[in-house]
Formats: sequence, C-alpha cells, structure tokens
Amino acid sequence: MDFDFTPEQNALAKQARQFAAERVAPYRRESDVHGSYRPGLLPDLGAEGLFALRLPEAYGGQDLDAVSAGIVLEELAAADLSVCFPVLNAALVGGVLAANGSPEQLAEWLPPIVRGESVLALGLTEPGHGTDAAAIETRAEPDGDGWLLTGEKTSIMSAAYATHALLFARTGEPGPYGITAFYVGLDGVERELLQDLGCRSGGRGRLVLDGLRVGPEHVVGGVGRGFGQVMRGFGVSRALIALMAIAVGRAALDEAIAHAATREAFGQVLGRFQAVSFPLVEHATLLHAARLVAFEALWRADVGLDPREAANMAKWWAPKAAVEAAHQALLTLGHLGWSEDGPVAQRLRDVIGLQLADGTAAATKLVVARRLLGRENAP
Repeated sequence: MDFDFTPEQNALAKQARQFAAERVAPYRRESDVHGSYRPGLLPDLGAEGLFALRLPEAYGGQDLDAVSAGIVLEELAAADLSVCFPVLNAALVGGVLAANGSPEQLAEWLPPIVRGESVLALGLTEPGHGTDAAAIETRAEPDGDGWLLTGEKTSIMSAAYATHALLFARTGEPGPYGITAFYVGLDGVERELLQDLGCRSGGRGRLVLDGLRVGPEHVVGGVGRGFGQVMRGFGVSRALIALMAIAVGRAALDEAIAHAATREAFGQVLGRFQAVSFPLVEHATLLHAARLVAFEALWRADVGLDPREAANMAKWWAPKAAVEAAHQALLTLGHLGWSEDGPVAQRLRDVIGLQLADGTAAATKLVVARRLLGRENAP
C-alpha cells in the first residue's frame, strides 16, 4: 500500500499550486465582492490546460487519471473554491460526453472544451426536483426529427459563464428511463443569476428553456439513457467535490494554526492552551481521514473498481468536516475570523454550499445504505 503520489502527480500539484497562487488567490476577495470572476480567468484556465484534465488525448485533452484531477482541484479550491466549478464541470460533463458520444460528436464537441472556448454547465436540477432528479419535468416534445425543450433548470453552477450545457429532459415514461441527455449551445437561452451566501463569483443561476430546438445530433448516448450516464459520472465527481471541501477546510484551519502559534494572551501564545490547540488537532484529524477516503474513491475508479461507496462516504462526510473546521478556525481567530476582511469568513460561506452540490448528505448516505444493506433492506 503506497500513500505517495507519483513524481508526475507531485509535479502536477506543484504546477497547479503555482498557478493558483499567481492567478487565482490574489483575486479571491475581489471576485467575491463583485460576484464575478476577474477578466481573463476563464481563458487562463484554458491556457493552463485545466479544462482538459479528464478528456482524451485524441481530442487535445490530457487524459489524466481521477487522482490527478483531484490533486488539481485541491490546489484550486485552497486558493478560491468558486474557480473550481468550470473545471469540475469540464471533467464531469466532458467525461459523460467522452464516454457516450459518437466519434463525430466528440470530434466536434471536445476540442473546443479543451481550448476553453466551450464553458460547460450541467443542467439537471429543477425548482421542484433536486435530490429526486429522476422525477425531472423538463419536457422534450417531438418536433420533426428533433425536439423542443421546455422547462426550467436551477442551481446551475457556472450558468453566468457557460456557453454549452448538458441538459436533461423527459422524452419518455416517468422515472429514470425516460430521461435523455442533450448537449446544446446556450445562445439565446434566458438566464437569471441567483444571490448566494457563498461562492458568489461562481455564477450560479437558472436557465429557462422556452421551446429550445434540438436535433438528433444533440442527443448524447441514445434516447432514454441520460440519467444513468450522469449518475455514473457522480461516482467520480462526488469524490472530487469532497476534496474541494477538504482543501477549503484545511486552508481555514491553517490560518487558525498560524494565528494560534503567534497570538499571545495571558503571557503565552494561544497554542499553549489546550482549549485552543486540541480542537484544531481534532479537525485536522477529521479532514485528513476524509481526504484519504476521497482519494481511495478516485484510486478505485482509476484501477477499474467501483468507486461509488467510498465516493458517497466522502461526499457526505468531507463537506460537513470542512464546514466544522472552518467554523472552528473562525472561533480561533475571534474578531479577525468574524470580519469579512479576515482570512476565513468567506471560506466558511463558500464551503457550506458543498453540502448540497452533487447530492446532499441524505442522498449520498442512501447510496451507501443500499450498498451495505442491499436495496431491499435500505430506505
């Protein structure tokens, strides 16, 4: 059993860390205040190859393994969580396309994603259907050889920036087998940005589909197969999100540790008091353990094993551990933590959202329960 990254992965981490330190971290506060990325960020992400992480080399991608994608997203999240979402979407949506598209579709779709010309969104969640995604109501009504998409998608990360989306609509019977995935451009699609507690520059919003015309060339992997495609993608993306959460929690904790090692009270540094140092130890331990589970899930995916149990364990646990670690960091820093001018308040606001993204704790625990107990014996 080897817990070390390969030399190539260590070099990738160093490269991503340097990019994040120079091109992401200095703008975190400004982007949060203005609610948008700095000009030029998305082209910079493309030029750095960060939209190409999981895409095949045949189409210009890097074809990296899942562990390597996790390494990169950790480094980005430690600098600014909001910047991760277009990169995560490229990995998730791009992975669904690569696994299910025809050669002709991939030749058309993937190179612009690699170059950063196509910025992606995942259009699954609806106002009335979040966790119960198999019950979506967006309709795909037959229209000649294609369909007209009508409905609303909401809580769509990168909605403000996306040029294309993987949209899920009902083409058949109720339930998961009546859902089809369509890869479409978003020119002319109505958008409304949402006002959020955190990740304010991430561009979360809603997409209103009012008879959007799609043809058979937009169908990904066959009619009625969309739901299974995205659920398989979540086996990796949930572990990636867990690592993003851990990185934020760890960054906040590092600020608290540095403060405890230098701030003096009652004649000694704060770290000398057990009431200060022991909670930091506890949260560092929990984050470390959650990180191991997340990387185990990605490793399992890379070696051809089923990652779903570990990925869903990591997804319900890591965001919770990260929120609690960031909260403890705020308490350790006192008034500096409470202030929006301090180093951790934004991180706490940002990371809370990962308790919802790609599946709530209840949804991911349900997956694990059914695998442990069997579907017939679980909720």
